[in-house]
Amino acid sequence: MSMQIFRTKPLSSNEHSDTGLKRCLSAWDLAFLGIGAIIGTGIFVLTGVAAATQSGPAVVLSFVIAGFACTFAALSYAELAAAIGGCGSAYGYSYVAFGELCAFIIGWDLLLEYSIAVATVANGWSGYFCNTLTAIGLPLPDALTKAPELGGIINLPASVIILLLMGLLLMGAKQSAKANNAMVFVKLITIAVFIGVAAFNVHPENWQPFMPFGWFQTLPGGQTTGVLAGASLVFFAYVGFDAVSTATEEAKNPQRDLPFGIVASLLFCTVIYIVVSGLLTGVVNYTQLNVSSPVAHALNLLGYTWASALISTGVIAGLSTVMLVLYYALTRIIFAMSRDGLLSPYFNKVNPKTQTPVRVIVICGVIMSLIAGFIPLGELAELVNIGTLAAFVLVCLGVIVLRITKPEMPRPFRSPLSPLFPVLGVLSCGALMAFLPSLTWLRFIVWLVIGLIVYFVYSIHHSKLAKA
Repeated sequence: MSMQIFRTKPLSSNEHSDTGLKRCLSAWDLAFLGIGAIIGTGIFVLTGVAAATQSGPAVVLSFVIAGFACTFAALSYAELAAAIGGCGSAYGYSYVAFGELCAFIIGWDLLLEYSIAVATVANGWSGYFCNTLTAIGLPLPDALTKAPELGGIINLPASVIILLLMGLLLMGAKQSAKANNAMVFVKLITIAVFIGVAAFNVHPENWQPFMPFGWFQTLPGGQTTGVLAGASLVFFAYVGFDAVSTATEEAKNPQRDLPFGIVASLLFCTVIYIVVSGLLTGVVNYTQLNVSSPVAHALNLLGYTWASALISTGVIAGLSTVMLVLYYALTRIIFAMSRDGLLSPYFNKVNPKTQTPVRVIVICGVIMSLIAGFIPLGELAELVNIGTLAAFVLVCLGVIVLRITKPEMPRPFRSPLSPLFPVLGVLSCGALMAFLPSLTWLRFIVWLVIGLIVYFVYSIHHSKLAKA
């Protein structure tokens, strides 16, 4: 049994001509997938919350710290995506570097990360959508906008948007990419409008005190504040760039295009986050930003109601792209795990007409739609952060391990200053995990224990490596 657990998978080919998935995504499609996943909840929601409750105007530093941690991980992702391929992202890379058991654990972790992230963002999307309907005089009754635990019947908008995205993904990867590109264009326009308005309304006194919560402190109730705690919170803003690596088998030239898509999208979005967070805390005092729509709220306080309405439109488009890309990534990881025998072969069937894994798309869509509609997610969103950070740590470790165990492996893209950058990725992402609340760690461990039960009951007996 131990040999089966630790046996590693042979190096993958970037061709994958037998998977049935269609190679149709260009380098810019991949970059826009990354931007679509990254710019959303972070810039439109978390910026204000983190400033008001964690970092103050120093939220800029929180984004810089989180951005550095993600950059180290992104370079590692780019190296492994170009060299190993496969649509399983960190799951596939761990399979090659560490073996079957570790790969299953990280794959199981990614299932939680992406599914909870989609449902969480759907709830945020529902809030903005309902506010827009109310503004035009067509409000929905509370019973259709709240989960039963909150006094309603169902959060209908949150459920419906996931089902609509399910229909879009069923049409094919290229059609989904075109829709994503259009929505990314809309939200970039709204961000440009905010920057253009805010740049002429900055009051430097709003940046004082710059670091009201210090670097890090633990409050009596167990909550944490400070710049480092803020970095752990706004890290959610960067969740998604790794989803680009799940598109390997649908990229036209993965060895060249994937590193470009991963690194370009992350660097672009990091600059946008720093600029927007700096301007936001400059035009409004940070104590006024603990609201669900801080960017629109700030423009309202400045008297630019037309710009506030435009921002709301951009938020709806922005959150839609986040859900679309994370949903896409979730289905490709399940597809990869099923193909390797770690999940039922029922999930690795590709529709010959649309060249998409239809069964996985439908099952995931229905389950996430029910979660978003009937369960108030609350602190479960922090599970997304700890799951993502765990994946980043393993990917950085994977680069280090494969440099030692497989030095002859062709590497079309190499992480610079290796092994320094991968080591910094392990340390920085590990440190951000340490700043998360203990309850988040407990929930994460419970999920991993459930995964281990699934592995030893089913996966270890059905994996292709075990049969071989």
